[in-house]
Amino acid sequence: MGQSLVQNYIHLVFSTKHRIPLITPSIEAELYAYLAGICNNLDCKAIKIGGHLDHVHILCKLSKKVALIKLLEEVKSHSSKWIKTKGHEFDNFYWQDGYGAFSVNPSEVDVVINYIENQKEHHQTKTFKDEYRQFLKKYQVEFDEKYVWD
Repeated sequence: MGQSLVQNYIHLVFSTKHRIPLITPSIEAELYAYLAGICNNLDCKAIKIGGHLDHVHILCKLSKKVALIKLLEEVKSHSSKWIKTKGHEFDNFYWQDGYGAFSVNPSEVDVVINYIENQKEHHQTKTFKDEYRQFLKKYQVEFDEKYVWD
């Protein structure tokens, strides 16, 4: 086979450090657009980005040329530096050290898009921690609770 053909949909989830609610309505649209730009510049086509006050969800197609960890490093470091230029209220903005990365079946992409679009509704009744635990359980990821949060 001469070609390398890849179609990897990835759902990334990570929070602000200590889940501090810094993703306010005044910055969220611009932040999500900035995150999309980073993904797209790495040839990881951003499909949907959203979140809530203390975390983000990124649905993208992982490029065959980029390792997952490289994508996360670039997204988190560049966006953290960028948001600090947006005002003193973001001087102490940091992302958590860890992340969740979940593969998405192409037939489920619309379900994930809908899920990301409805974050504000989800979080009227569910915390980020509860949401994240639910993802870990759904994807059968073994974890130790004391190492998940920072």
